[in-house]
Amino acid sequence: MTLVARPRRWSLARQMLALQIAVVGVIVLGASVLAIAQARALLTEEAAAVARGVTISVAESPVVPEALGEANPSAVLQPYAERIRTRTGVDFITIMSPDGRRYTHPNPSRIGGRFLGNTGPALAGRTFTETYTGTLGPSVRAVAPVRDKDGRIVALVSAGITVQKISEWLRGQLAWTGLIGLVGLGVGVAGAALVGARLRRQTHGLGPTELSRMYEYHEAILHAVREGLLLVDAGRRLTLCNDGARELLGLAADAEGRPVTELDLPPSLAELLAAGTTRTDEIHVTGDRVLLVSVSVVRAGSRSLGTVVTLRDHTELQALTSRLDAERGFADSLRSVAHESANRLHTVVSLVELGRTEQAVAFATQELKMAQRLTDKVVGAVREPVLAALLLGKSAVAAERGVELVIEGEIDDTGVEERELVTIVGNLIDNAIDAAGSGPPPQRVEVHLRADDAELVIRVADSGPGLDPTAAREAFRKGWTTKGDGRGLGLALVGQAVRRLGGSVEVGHETGPVVSAITGPGSATPPDPDSGPTPGTGLDATPGRRSGRSLGAVFTVRLPLRQGERNDPE
Repeated sequence: MTLVARPRRWSLARQMLALQIAVVGVIVLGASVLAIAQARALLTEEAAAVARGVTISVAESPVVPEALGEANPSAVLQPYAERIRTRTGVDFITIMSPDGRRYTHPNPSRIGGRFLGNTGPALAGRTFTETYTGTLGPSVRAVAPVRDKDGRIVALVSAGITVQKISEWLRGQLAWTGLIGLVGLGVGVAGAALVGARLRRQTHGLGPTELSRMYEYHEAILHAVREGLLLVDAGRRLTLCNDGARELLGLAADAEGRPVTELDLPPSLAELLAAGTTRTDEIHVTGDRVLLVSVSVVRAGSRSLGTVVTLRDHTELQALTSRLDAERGFADSLRSVAHESANRLHTVVSLVELGRTEQAVAFATQELKMAQRLTDKVVGAVREPVLAALLLGKSAVAAERGVELVIEGEIDDTGVEERELVTIVGNLIDNAIDAAGSGPPPQRVEVHLRADDAELVIRVADSGPGLDPTAAREAFRKGWTTKGDGRGLGLALVGQAVRRLGGSVEVGHETGPVVSAITGPGSATPPDPDSGPTPGTGLDATPGRRSGRSLGAVFTVRLPLRQGERNDPE
């Protein structure tokens, strides 16, 4: 079996080099031909001018009319014509009679013969030039009349330069023209070689077919992947983004070419893109999404070319994680309740075994009333089933951690999406329990709920150290935390959910100013902290005043309720 080697295709750089050399060669050749043609025309014009000048000078000389009166005019005119021909460099000067019989000629044997050429215009009294083939071959000549004192034409004069002599002049200039053309061709080839070498480096020696295929694959992959892809150059400008990145980040159509700091991105994400350092699977929160961001630095040797940024939508996974955390919290609550129930059951059994039946019944009845009282209070105040279940679970978690969770207010089914309520209330209570647990006793968390026809108000206050008002807005940015690395996502998710619902968040302190951390188009004007309880709700404008306890941070969430969104019980 004979293997036939496939001819290697020329790279794009080699093809461009060959094309440039061909173009330069054609240009130089065309310029040379044009220069030669122009030089020939100029030399011909110059020869005609010289011939005309010599002819007119001889025709106007008095020597010629005087010599014509002699018996042998050639004896005088032949030396005279040869002397002038030698001095002027023309090839011939012929003096002739009006009928064309020669008196002079460079070849003496031609004297007396007939002049070969046109004489009609000269006999008519005009001097003219022409190219004609005579005894010396083709020549550029001029013919002029000779007049006597009375103005009669008594003779004719013709002087000319042969075409062969003009060609010799042209060949002398052709050498210089060729040398200049070769120099131009060499410079053009050298420039084309430099351009080809640069193009070869930039295209990595690939041919047009390979480059076209790579571009098609690049476009197909770029627009097919669901993940977002960003290319940021060394100057921190966005050079490329695919459809996935535009959708995930809400980028404008003219985003490419702009600095990353001008793309209206969340501060944490803009800071990450501007840093130009390698990062892996960082979580960042935008207006309505949770993104998993990875950054890779691209280098050519020791020089940084920029970064490649990949974005993955983590929103759904984060929602599932939040639900899983809620379920885990419920499970922990059940475990805590089961643990406490087992202890109480052992106590009741032990009292029965000791014969103290009345005490056992009284203990069991008291515990049952306490548990039922909490359930009745929560379920009676909160008719939103999912929210009621969440608050019961958080009560058990708070009790297990030694934090008193107080729930006040009364709301019906608000119509707000259950997942958003779980995200907002659950994360605020978790944050408050953590804050209260880090503070001095008594450790307390208060949850106040109120809903009317216009808005749903959720206030969560804790007895922790409180929050600096200057950090209120930063608290809802991903990564902001006072609990160490790996935290700082809960409040960011709260802010994201509130923005989606068009609400607002206010952060304050029992004795400090209130800061609007998040504002929305549907948020209402916050009440005056000194106005006292809101009528008909049992909700204090300032948590902690009714209990007489000192509280730290106070988070107030206001969610607008659209007409028909709230479902009031019959």
